[in-house]
Amino acid sequence: MAMNIGSAGNSGEPELLIDMNTTPLIDVMLVLLIMLIVTIPIQTHSVKLNMPAGSPSRQSVPPEKVTIEVDFDGTLLWDGHVVQGKADLETHMRAAAAMPDQPEVHLRPNKLVKYQYVAMVMASAQRLGLKKLAVIGKE
Repeated sequence: MAMNIGSAGNSGEPELLIDMNTTPLIDVMLVLLIMLIVTIPIQTHSVKLNMPAGSPSRQSVPPEKVTIEVDFDGTLLWDGHVVQGKADLETHMRAAAAMPDQPEVHLRPNKLVKYQYVAMVMASAQRLGLKKLAVIGKE
């Protein structure tokens, strides 16, 4: 007893393909995807800032720079001269804050200094009204 599986003989008729034609489905999906991309509004991730309007005139003279150095043991230096304590430092800062065009204060701490000394200088500068304070590294 033999069993024949497959085409029934050699009748000459081609076999029928019973697969679904997915080409129109893919075309419709692509059109829908393009319509979705076009119709979705573009979201911008920006922060709105109200910047102050400056005067168009340029300063021909660069601003004065003052350097405050904090040594590893907490010793303070104002433009290379040793300051005798917090009161003396605040005297210098008051004089700088009272100037009509405040100098840029560059704070240059040693990498081994305790943070309390640096924080004390920054807090004094803020309290006394110094507007231009920058922390400078030793490059």
